[in-house]
Amino acid sequence: MPRHELRVRLGETVYRVERPWGEVPSGQGVPSDVACDAKGRVYVQLRQDPMTDAEGPAVVVLAPDGRRVAAWGGAEVADGHMLSVHPDGRVFVVDRDAQEIIIFSAEGKRLGGIGKRHAPGEPFNAPCDVAFAPDGTIYVADGYAASVVHRFSAEGTPLGRWGREGTGPGEFSTPHSVWVLPDGRVTVADRENNRVQVFTPEGAWLADWRGNHKPMSVHGGPDGGLYVTDQVPQLSLLSKNGAILGRCRPVLNGAHGMWRAPDGCIFLSEQTPSRLTRLVPV
Repeated sequence: MPRHELRVRLGETVYRVERPWGEVPSGQGVPSDVACDAKGRVYVQLRQDPMTDAEGPAVVVLAPDGRRVAAWGGAEVADGHMLSVHPDGRVFVVDRDAQEIIIFSAEGKRLGGIGKRHAPGEPFNAPCDVAFAPDGTIYVADGYAASVVHRFSAEGTPLGRWGREGTGPGEFSTPHSVWVLPDGRVTVADRENNRVQVFTPEGAWLADWRGNHKPMSVHGGPDGGLYVTDQVPQLSLLSKNGAILGRCRPVLNGAHGMWRAPDGCIFLSEQTPSRLTRLVPV
């Protein structure tokens, strides 16, 4: 049992901090991202060095109570950076240094992919994150060496891209995370520019939401709003118009990824120290 109970407030909600949470293996990579499916199962992305580390699972699946129920992907994923669970249950893993978004079944069977594997620039160049619009459109933040956002149909057909390196509207310096709001607007964590940029579904610039130092991950919040993690470290709750509704500090050194579960719990993946944190509404 922990020596103390910690609580944080985000907007009108108070959360109990639980860390470390779940049967996440140690010594087999660090939790780079986390996502949940409609049944509350938690998918933890473990990042490893494909050149030096022994093969271990790329994704560990936990039951809603934290028990480990499955692990897979070590043979298929070289450098897992982030992952997202599609509304239909498929798991999209961003294999950053292999230049591919790998699509898995919920059980870990490879179903396909987007991008040509080990072919930088066709079309990805060290991609970061993937997200889905309400109409099924797929967006990929291609952030480490490309500074663009790609748009694909629900079937994976390229529909174009936007962005270039820079500091102006629609320009990026490490688009690290992407999330689509319920109304179709696309939000991008423009990390080194210290802002979240907001776009139409087709990529027309709408707004900059500032106030976060090196935002790491964006994820949908209540009432069409947005959660943002950053390197202060903070977790912020923004309204659908970008107004800051609350901030808290639930982790020690910043969360690289996050996901809001169906029951309202918020999961945060930490790399230093290596663990998963869960925020439980009180």
